[in-house]
Amino acid sequence: PSKVDRAACSGRGHLRLKDGKAWTLLTTMTELKGHEESMGERRPMGAEHGSAQGRKSWLEQRQAEAEALGRTTQPEVLVIGGGQGGLALGARLRQLGVSTIIVDKHERPGDAWRKRYKSLCLHDPVWYDHLPYIDFPKNWPVFAPKDKIGDWLEMYAKVMELNVWNSTEAKTAHWDEASKEWNVTVVRNGEEITLRPKQLVFATGMSAKPNLPTFKGMERFKGEQHHSSVHPGPDAWAGKKAVVIGSNNSAHDICAALWEAGADVTMVQRSTTHIARSETLMTESLGPLYSEQALANGVTTAKADLIFASLPYRIMHEFQIPVANRMREVDADFYAALEKAGFMLDFGADDSGLFMKYLRRGSGYYIDVGASQLIIDGKIKLKSGVEVEEITETGVRFADGSELEADLIVYATGYGSMNGWVADLVDRETADRVGKCWGHGSNTPKDPGPWEGEQRNMWKPTQVEGLWFHGGNLHQSRHYSQFLALQLKARAEGIPTPVYGLQEVHHKG
Repeated sequence: PSKVDRAACSGRGHLRLKDGKAWTLLTTMTELKGHEESMGERRPMGAEHGSAQGRKSWLEQRQAEAEALGRTTQPEVLVIGGGQGGLALGARLRQLGVSTIIVDKHERPGDAWRKRYKSLCLHDPVWYDHLPYIDFPKNWPVFAPKDKIGDWLEMYAKVMELNVWNSTEAKTAHWDEASKEWNVTVVRNGEEITLRPKQLVFATGMSAKPNLPTFKGMERFKGEQHHSSVHPGPDAWAGKKAVVIGSNNSAHDICAALWEAGADVTMVQRSTTHIARSETLMTESLGPLYSEQALANGVTTAKADLIFASLPYRIMHEFQIPVANRMREVDADFYAALEKAGFMLDFGADDSGLFMKYLRRGSGYYIDVGASQLIIDGKIKLKSGVEVEEITETGVRFADGSELEADLIVYATGYGSMNGWVADLVDRETADRVGKCWGHGSNTPKDPGPWEGEQRNMWKPTQVEGLWFHGGNLHQSRHYSQFLALQLKARAEGIPTPVYGLQEVHHKG
């Protein structure tokens, strides 16, 4: 990497050579000149030395700021969603001096993690998952459980001095063309408040509302049925029969937890799924950039992020196919055993494996942390390759005429596009103007063409003025929050931000 300076900003670049010639070039802006982050030599003093009558303490200043923001003063940016994405962006904006409110419906930061099924944990390793400014400590576990992540996010919000409005739900939003600002109605602890930010960011993850199927007969089922997003955990189902419809990350996690709790559990796999063993993923894929060995080799998180981002999507699969092939060879016996158990595998539309599938569609895979062996051993039963015909009073009937009895049905059937939240908060017309979020037009399953070259609508201007999207895993929350924050800061300061071409909308969601 090399450092470059320009009149308005400073940044870094990455040049990749092939046969002695330039092959790929990435340039990134890291700072706006004159508007650098308040860190390092520019860090705040904190406690001011000396004496002054009537001066306020740090705590009093923070309290006064929090009390005024949204009432006597308006935020420049309103972020909807207080998970890792919203908090990472809020931290970046805080360091840039951009007034920001983050609203979240949960009672405490981190509750979006705490309130998921109890076996949830990160499937990505710790080196990949740091948030901006504060790395996880050196004794942090490789794969953090959900409640530990929730506690970290709550700490992060406090330490980074973020203005998070918890127990707050956004109700409506509309753009005022005359004032060039949003009017957003929120309800905070029962009180209705109107906020008027210039910029509105949806940081609600990489997905939207749960996809709940509409199988015939669902209304007559006498047991418990719910989407995986609201699954409370396995404790109530010991000795009971559970059917989990779906075969991606959540489905595997929930099935494994139900089996551990003593339930008789069956996974219903309706289409192929890519499986990547966590250990092999770490050694063969992530290890060179995100591991203790990478750090020992001088590959910092910032350097790893730059290298990781330096591959254009057009050629990224060329790098991922050999990685996926190596993983396939290393775990050949594992994959053979899964197929023998009846599990339907795929390795991506072009055999490019996990990362391309994630970037193209954000679904269709499982990072194995143990559930696959339960399937191989028959401890998690499997019903694959057959569609659900209907839900009966006592279970699930399939197109081949077979039936499964169930006390519990969990629909681990994924989520819709992020612009679905826009339809709810603003209106359907605005959501359609934005179009589908995520994917880059690879013309592979669930990522229809034409070619976009970038993630649809993520971290960049959209067809709707003042409307932005931020989401993804912790790595993406860290990395792309920097570039989104810089775009928002430039607009707040009136720095020219020419957009040379907005993404055309080819799919509405």
